Amino acid sequence: MTFLPAVPDPSEDITGGYITIVAFEAVALPRTAQYLFPNLSQIPLWEVAGYQVHLTWALVGAVAAVVITGINILGVKLAGVAQTFVVVFLLVIGLMLVFGSFVGGSATNMEPFFTGGLNGYFAVLVVVPFLFVGFDVIPQSAEEVDIPARQIGRLVVVAVILATIWYVMTVLTTSSAMPAGEIAQADIATADAMGALFGSDVMAKILIAGGIAGILTSWNSLLLGASRLMFSMARSGMLPAWFAKLHPKYRTPVNALLFIGVLSFVAPFFGVSMLGWLVDSGAPSIVIAYILVSVVFVILRRREPGMDRPLRVGGQGNGGIMIGVAAVVLCLGLLSLYMPGMPAALTPPPWILFGLWWMLGAVLLFRIPAGIAPGEDAEHDLLERLRQRREATRNS
Repeated sequence: MTFLPAVPDPSEDITGGYITIVAFEAVALPRTAQYLFPNLSQIPLWEVAGYQVHLTWALVGAVAAVVITGINILGVKLAGVAQTFVVVFLLVIGLMLVFGSFVGGSATNMEPFFTGGLNGYFAVLVVVPFLFVGFDVIPQSAEEVDIPARQIGRLVVVAVILATIWYVMTVLTTSSAMPAGEIAQADIATADAMGALFGSDVMAKILIAGGIAGILTSWNSLLLGASRLMFSMARSGMLPAWFAKLHPKYRTPVNALLFIGVLSFVAPFFGVSMLGWLVDSGAPSIVIAYILVSVVFVILRRREPGMDRPLRVGGQGNGGIMIGVAAVVLCLGLLSLYMPGMPAALTPPPWILFGLWWMLGAVLLFRIPAGIAPGEDAEHDLLERLRQRREATRNS
C-alpha cells in the first residue's frame, strides 16, 4: 500500500461510519428481540433521553457483541461461514415477504405514494448513506480472500445493485400490507406487515427472526471491515501500532477487533435513543468519506493516468474524471442537508458523537510527523520517523 500524504485520506471517516453501524446493531438487536419477548426488559438501570434502560435488555446486545467479536477473532473463514448461513436464511424470509405481498397485499394501501413534500424526501435521503454502507467491505477484506482484483470491483457494483433492489422490495411489500396510518403506528413496521399479509402473528415473528439475521450479517461484515481498516492504518503508521497487532494463532487484527467490540458492548446501555443518534452521527462521516474518495479518484486520474487499474471507471478518456466530479458535487449537496437550518438538520446528540469521533481523529492525526513527501517511499519514510521517535522517547 502506498501512503500519499498529499492526497486526502477517507479512512478515518469510513472507519467511523463502520463503527457507528456496529454499535447501532448492538442496540438494534435487543430492540428487535423485544418484539419476540415482550417481557425482555427487567431490572431497571437508568434513563437516557426519556427511555428506561433495563439490564436484561442491554445484556442481549452486549453478549452478542462478545460472541460476534470472538467469532471474528477466530478468523475470517469462520466469520464467512456464519455470514453465508445467516444471509441464506435472510433471503428466504425476503422471498416469503414478496410472496405474501402478491397474495395478501394491495396497491391501494400504498396510497398516497408520496407524503411530506420536500422535507419528507430529505428526511429519507439523509439516512441513505447509512443504509448503503457495507458494500465497500469487499475490497477491504480482499487481502484475506483469493479473488482477482477486477472481480472485486465488479462484486462491489453488484452489491450496490442488490442492496437497492432489497430496500425497494422491502418498502413496496411493507406498504402493500397495511394502510399508511396503521404502518405509522406499528411497533416494527415490516414485522407487522408480514403478519398482516399472511394473517398470522407467527409469520410476524418469523419476519423478526429474519430481521435479526439481517442485523447479524451487517454487524459481522462491518466489524470485519472496520477492524481491517484500523489494522491497515496502524500498519501504515496512521494509527498507533497497537491496532496492528495480529492474533498469534488466528492472524486476525485482535486489538482492533477488541477496541470495536468494547464500543459495541457499551452501546446498548444507552437505550433505544442511541439508535437514532448513531444513524445521524454516522451518516455525515460516511458522506465525507464518499466525498474524499471521489476527490482522490479525480486527483489520481489526473496525476497518475497510467496507474494500473484492474477496474477502470469511465474508460480511457475523460469519462472517469467527469464521473468523479459529479460524485463530489452530489455528495457535497447531500452533506449540506445535515447542517443547521436545513430541513433534515441533525439534533445536538448526533453532532456530539460526530464531534467526539473527529476529536479523536485529530489527536491521532497530530501524532503523524509532518514534512513527508508523497511518493512510493512515503509510507516507508513515515514508519521510519515513527520508529526514530519511539527510540528517542525510550532513551530520554
